[in-house]
Parts: sequence; C-alpha cells; structure tokens
Amino acid sequence: MPLITAALVAALTLGQAAEGGSSDAMKQTITALENELAQKYGEAERPRIEQGIRQAAGFWRKEDGDEKAFAEVVRTYFAGDSVARNAFFSRMEKCLESLDGHMNEIARDFRWQTDLDLGDVYPFDEVLAGYDPSAHFVDDSFQNKLAFAVLLNFPVTTLKERLEQGPAWTRRQWAEARLAERFDKRVPAEVNLAITEARAEADRYISDYNIWARHLVDAKGTRLFPPKMKLLSHWNLRDQIRADYSEGKDGLPKQRQIAAVMDRIVTQTIPLVVVDNPYVDWDPVANTVKTSLERDSDKPAPTDMKVANTPEPDTRYLMLLKTYQAARKEDRYSPTAPTLMARRFDEDRQIPEERVKAMLVEVLTSPLAPRVAALVESRLGRPLEPFDVWYAGFRPRGQYTEEQLDAIVKKKYPTAEAFQDDIPNILVKLGFSKDRADYLGSRILVDPARGSGHAAGASRRGDKAHLRTRVEKDGMNFKGYNIAVHELGHNVEQTFSLNDIDSTLLRGVPNTAFTEALAFVFQAHDLELLGLAAPDAQSQALRALNDYWATFEIAGPALVDMAVWRWMYDHPNANAADLKTATLQICKDVWNTYYAPIFKKKDVVYTVGIYSHMINAFLYLPDYPLGHLIAFQIEQQIQKASAAAAKPGAAKPGAPAPGDILGREFERMAKAGNVAPDIWMTNATGSPVGAQALLAATEKALAVVK
Repeated sequence: MPLITAALVAALTLGQAAEGGSSDAMKQTITALENELAQKYGEAERPRIEQGIRQAAGFWRKEDGDEKAFAEVVRTYFAGDSVARNAFFSRMEKCLESLDGHMNEIARDFRWQTDLDLGDVYPFDEVLAGYDPSAHFVDDSFQNKLAFAVLLNFPVTTLKERLEQGPAWTRRQWAEARLAERFDKRVPAEVNLAITEARAEADRYISDYNIWARHLVDAKGTRLFPPKMKLLSHWNLRDQIRADYSEGKDGLPKQRQIAAVMDRIVTQTIPLVVVDNPYVDWDPVANTVKTSLERDSDKPAPTDMKVANTPEPDTRYLMLLKTYQAARKEDRYSPTAPTLMARRFDEDRQIPEERVKAMLVEVLTSPLAPRVAALVESRLGRPLEPFDVWYAGFRPRGQYTEEQLDAIVKKKYPTAEAFQDDIPNILVKLGFSKDRADYLGSRILVDPARGSGHAAGASRRGDKAHLRTRVEKDGMNFKGYNIAVHELGHNVEQTFSLNDIDSTLLRGVPNTAFTEALAFVFQAHDLELLGLAAPDAQSQALRALNDYWATFEIAGPALVDMAVWRWMYDHPNANAADLKTATLQICKDVWNTYYAPIFKKKDVVYTVGIYSHMINAFLYLPDYPLGHLIAFQIEQQIQKASAAAAKPGAAKPGAPAPGDILGREFERMAKAGNVAPDIWMTNATGSPVGAQALLAATEKALAVVK
C-alpha cells in the first residue's frame, strides 16, 4: 500500500487547520508519537505509523481534546502487529455490513409509502421519507474515536494512487482502501440530513410530475391519446415518443405534441394547473388551458381549482438549486474532494472528469454520427426533427404498436406478484442456469412503484433486493415491463456483488455506470423474453446502431448536467430564475455544438434539458452514456465467450453450456466488486473503459444495415 501522498497530507492539513487543530504543540506531539511507536514496533513499521498518525491528525478537532488526548488515542488504537490489525479489519467488515444492511432496511421502510403506489401520501409520510437513520454514524464514529482507529490503521488513498498502483493491489488491499474511505470525511450529521431532505423533496417533486395525455389537445381540440394515459416526466414522455415510431406518419402529430410538452417543462412556461391534473385540457403549442368536459379520473375535481395558464414558478430550477445548496454544505468537510463534481468523478465514478468528458465528446463528434443520422432519416422518409434523437426504429419493437405490446405484457403480468413469480423463468431465458435463477429469484422482491421505478438493493447478506416498477390498475404495461427488466439487471448485480463476493467491503461495482451497464444488458433482451424477437446478424447490427444512437443522445444531457453544476459553483448566490436562464443557455450551447449541424435546427433545449435526473440526482446523468459504453463492452465479451463455447471441441468437462454463458459471465463480472473501473473492465473484457468498442461495432453495422 502506498504511503500517504504529499497532496493528501496537504489537503488533510488544510482541513485540520480550518478546525483550529494545527498547532506547534500538535506537530511536536505527532513527531514524538512517530518516534515512540517506531521504537516500540520496529523501524520497519515507521512508514505505516507515520501514515496512520498523520491521517488521524488531519481529522482531529478542538472538541476531540488536546494533544495529550490525541496521543492517548494513538497509543490505544494503533494496531502494531498483524494479528491485531487483522482482527480489527474482520470486526469492521462484519459490523459495517450489519450497520449498512439494517440502516438500509429502516430507510426503505420509512420511504415505503412515498416510494410505492399504495395510496395517499400524507405530510408525515414526507417527513419519514426525508429521514436518514444513518446520518449520525460517521459523526458518532469520530466522537467515540472509532473513526480515528480506522484512520490510524488503514490507508486513505487518492484517485491517482488507485489508478496508478491499484492494478498491483491484492483484494485485501482494495478492501482496506474501501474501509478507510468510509471515514475520509468528517461531515456533521446535520449536513448529511440536509442533503437527504433536499433529495427527498426533489424526489417528491419529480415522482408526482405527471401529464395526463388524454387532456392534451391540438388547435382543433382533437385528442390524440387514449383515456387515462398518464405520462411521468421525463421517462414516460420520452418513451411515448419512442413508442409512436411504430405508428409511422400517424405517430408524428403525437410526437410533436409531446415534444411541445417537454419544451414547456424545461422552459417553465408550462401552466401550473396542468401538472398531474386530469380536469383541464391543454394545448401545449398555443399554451392555452380550459376546463375539461371529459371525465378521466375516479376522483372529483378540486373545488378550489383555478383554471389559468399561469406558468409554474420556476419550481423545477428551485428544486435543482436546493440540491446544490445542500451538496455545497459538505464541501468544507471533504478536503480531498471539495466540490460535488470532485466527489462524483474522483470518488464515486473513480474516473477523472476530463476523461469522462473526452469520451462523451468522442461519441458526439465521431464521423459516424452524421452517417447514422442519415440512415435514421432514410428509414423515416422525412427530414429529421429534434425529438428523433429518441428514434426507436433500430429496435425490433418498432414492428409492434404500443397497444400491441401493452396487451401482451398486461396479459402476462397483471400484477407485480406475477412478474416476481416469473423472475426465475426470465433469468433462465437470459442464460442463467436453473439453480442460479432460482437462487436469484428467492432474493428479489417486486413492489409497485409510485414513480417510474428503481432497484433498491440489499446491503447485508440475509436481506433481499427490491425491484420497483410501475403497475397500472389493469396490469403492467410495456413501459413498466421494460423498466422492470432493466431494474432486474440491477437487482441481479446487487445480489451477486453482495452475497457472493469475497469481502462485503467490496460489495457493489466501481460506480453506478457499471450497474447501469449490467442493467442495460438485461433490458436489451426485453422483446426476446416476450418471445417477439430472436437474435441474428441483422438484429445484432441493429442493436449496435441502437446503442450508438442512444449513447449519442444521452451524451448531450450528460454534458449539460456537468456544465450546470459547474455554473452553480461559479455563481453560489444565484436564484432559481438565474439558474433557469443559465441552464437554458447551456442547453442551447450543447445542442448547437453537437446536434444542430445534424438536425438543421438551432437553440433546441428540451432534448438535452428534460431529464428528471438533472433535478433530483446530484450529477447522475454522465453515468448513462458511460453505462452504454460499458454495456456494449460487456455484451461483446458475452458474445465472444458464447462464440468460443459454441466452437466444435471447445467444451471442457464442467464448462457451462453455450446457452448459459450470459449468466456465467454476468456473475463473474459482478463478483469483481468495487475496484477501480479500468481494473474491473480489464478483468471482465480484457480492455479498459472506452468508446472504441462501440464505435468499431457501429462502423461494421453501417455496412450491414441499409
């Protein structure tokens, strides 16, 4: 393990100085302690002694005591031999799994009513959802000196060290690094709670942002959508545009109408009264509102409803601003990553921000982009419109109407329980052996989501992962099913990387882009699982084109998300109106730079600004294009392994059958755990994370698909 770097020492010292703990007396105490312990345990231990003492000193505050108190902590908790150190490691591994697991279960129960479609949400439910039962743990650990014990004995590492030296580390060294990371910040409980509350408030805003599609009308008052269709922004709005490609020219008016809705949301010119309201009709192009004469809800209209086109008062950007204000409270307590951007890229993604940006720009500026766009235009038989960034015609589902897909899914999955019962069968179809499919199925529960859906993984062995997806009263529709298959990929990864890993300190994957990637692997097979498509050379080429176009689409919103957070840090006193103005300009800049040359239209904002993640997910969007790139690398590895297994004479005693390859490869990859991204990917596929695999496959696909 490396010694603590000069940069990290400086950062920790600055943090200590900010708390008033860096005195001459403390410096003398540190030197004396280093000499004392080196004499006691041997000079060979001096590097580890110096590292541990300086790490602990970097987080010592006045309220922890004077120099004598610090010296007592060091003498008490420094593990001078391998027996004590190994015992401490084992205790922490076991106890943190228990703590994380039970805190996760409590938080899940507290959010039960707000997360699931179980009826009305009362004000007290919102208070429960905003509570984080683990918010005080790190604070308590510094007060009772447990955190100092960890810092004295296990190394805090930088991203640079993990990238440069991590490939040579053992699994134990990686686990030690993850253990130390748990205490590399000393964030007060009230700050953690403020972040949790801001996230919960933004989540509530997003989860109730429905548009009743039946009540969208055109200039003639015509309704284009069926009764009771309720579309959550952004997920269902975007997916409705995708679904309408199956209707050809008949779907075009619907797509244009949804695009107008999106634009109103992003620009905040949407009338406040139309949000989640089935009692008014709205023409989003003219932006006119009137009382609806069509009954589309089982509940009576509010008696105090005022029908007017008064716009939403920049609430979208106020929610975003509140997440920034909450996140910024953590900055002064995070000496090695003093902004949310640094925490997201250096700590969460473990990939430098500039490298992520370079990968996104590589996709956006590839000469393949105009070639794929020309193919899309040719297949549509009309000039491209901005919403064609969501073109779905490369997927086999383009052969089916939304109504056909909904009917198939509703018959198969009338309830959340029906989907849960079918999980083992789904996994067998995907390529898992029956025993592993049954194993996974017994560890995943399905719940009806209030919002679009998500995967709530377990954090301790013995608990179960929860799959949340939207289930309407008449059954699961195709949108809900598509999300459910995606979330199932998350749950399977979560189950393997918790229950089957060598150390629970390494549970999970390097970053959320990896779990998104593994979920995309499942989602890409959604129609096959329904018996509606079978892979062949043509379909594989179409999938490569679909993956490239999807990555091309989401790379722009990811760049917007990154730029908006940088703007907020550069303008800490901005209000919601300022943020809206800046965000819209950033959207225009990104669109005009990367998309306008292809779509022949400037200053479009809704395609790169509509994603709800930008409002409630604290700089999450870059994980999606990264996820697409990683997913494609994973898919290629699975195809390569399957092809190798299918060759005559390739089978060896005990080797998986060709049909089981996806399951075996998925499990092998997921069990690598939370190591550096390039180490994980090189172990999984033989190459580091990058765009080249997708770009090369897209080039080949263009020669196949005309």
